[in-house]
Amino acid sequence: MTGRPRSVSAGAKLARQSRRHKDNRRYQLDGRRTTAEPLTASWQPITDDRADDRAEYGSEDGAEERTPVRSRRRGLFATYGWRVYAVPVLIVVTVLVLLNTSHQPSTGAGTSGVDAAGNGTPTVTEEQATSANAQSGTAVLPVGGAFPQAGAGTWRVLPGSGPIVGKGQVFHYQIAVEDGIDPSVYDGDDAFASTVDAILANPKSWIGSGTIALQRVDASYPNPDFVISLTTPNTDHRPDICGYQIPYESSCWRRSANRVVINVARWVRGALAFNGDLGLYREYAINHEVGHVFGNQHVGCTINGGLAPVMMQQTFGVDDDYVWQLNQTDPTNKFRVPQDGKACRVNAWPYPGGAGYQNGG
Repeated sequence: MTGRPRSVSAGAKLARQSRRHKDNRRYQLDGRRTTAEPLTASWQPITDDRADDRAEYGSEDGAEERTPVRSRRRGLFATYGWRVYAVPVLIVVTVLVLLNTSHQPSTGAGTSGVDAAGNGTPTVTEEQATSANAQSGTAVLPVGGAFPQAGAGTWRVLPGSGPIVGKGQVFHYQIAVEDGIDPSVYDGDDAFASTVDAILANPKSWIGSGTIALQRVDASYPNPDFVISLTTPNTDHRPDICGYQIPYESSCWRRSANRVVINVARWVRGALAFNGDLGLYREYAINHEVGHVFGNQHVGCTINGGLAPVMMQQTFGVDDDYVWQLNQTDPTNKFRVPQDGKACRVNAWPYPGGAGYQNGG
């Protein structure tokens, strides 16, 4: 053989070129991976005309042109690989975590908690006004000075008389104290009598109507129209005096005996609705019970937030609903305050604006 170079056939050249071409295509975007080749996923989007072609296909209802849509999905996967599925899943999980966190009830001070069942429902509360009840309502006797629970069950008329006050029909009254009550409890006979006289002589009291007049008389006067009598609780509770159907200390008018009965427990301690103003309560107690003498019956609060009518049972309270509740315990009581949600302010006088002006009817 000579030193001539060996010629390569055209077929061999083509075969080598074909192999090189296949090796290069393994790492091209659309090249197929063979065994042991590395995974590849490019973040660079497709820039050839195929993307524009895909945008023209598909419809709003997703029912037409399905083949191009599938082609688009294959192209996205070829471009982004597993990220096509991973990224949306991560987004959804993140949103769910954020929503769950924002709905968790706070456990900090002053915030709502969860309900008693522990089901995570927030409990939203507000400061509620509560109705008075038989144990803690305003009918309860306030704390205060000592008083005797029982007396002799008889009364002595205090000495003294006075001028006629007011204009109109004259009504005569006496002032009495139950036997057995220590005078120091009510500051003595003179103090009690002068307080009663001053209340009834006030033009804001019943003489303010302009149709009645009052005069105090002593024991020498036969058959007075009424006797204002300071009385112990046990005597007050007797069925022939005031009774005790509503189980709280109160005063009353006993028509059959022409006797206004003033409970010494209330005279000494007053009533919770009056917020410690004992003088105002005493004015109320006298005017209220003497009002019954002149034929006035109990009434409820007439103007919500206004002054209570003097014939409202303010010893028990100035809330119609509460007074209504208490009166349900007395089956013999025909009087019924309306259960209307009204509440008044305490008031001691039938004519708080002066003569001729009556509050609350």
